Amino acid sequence: MKPRIQPYISPENYHSLKAMAKRPGLSESVIVDRALTAYRAGEAENQREAAINRRLDRLTRQFGRIERDNLVLAETLATFVHYFLTVTPPVPANQVEAARAKGDMRFDLFVRQVAEALRSGQRILQNAVEDVTADAASLESGPERVDGERANA
Repeated sequence: MKPRIQPYISPENYHSLKAMAKRPGLSESVIVDRALTAYRAGEAENQREAAINRRLDRLTRQFGRIERDNLVLAETLATFVHYFLTVTPPVPANQVEAARAKGDMRFDLFVRQVAEALRSGQRILQNAVEDVTADAASLESGPERVDGERANA
């Protein structure tokens, strides 16, 4: 047997409930029961939607970091190329072949070093940024004595 309840509802909902219950095969109990079932299903859907929104927010932040990192990489490369093209003197015509061979050899070495860094998990840029950050933090912490303790100012 189903439990009986006697909730209070607004007059507008009461009139709507009475009008809907006049349809064949429907009663006030069936309508209220279906409404509660739909309401509970909506809560589960809201929880699911909230979880999806949290995941999308996290992905948006990750894509933002990737975009920032790509911008830093592009600016770094552009600065290096500009500097390289500015300071590199032209090669005399009689030394072009030797310079090209030396360039090919240096490029092969560069590719091997990049491959090794990727394989080992060491990141040159990340290490450089960490070094700069550590140096900045040590400068902000104040002077130290030779024995490693902070000097009183």
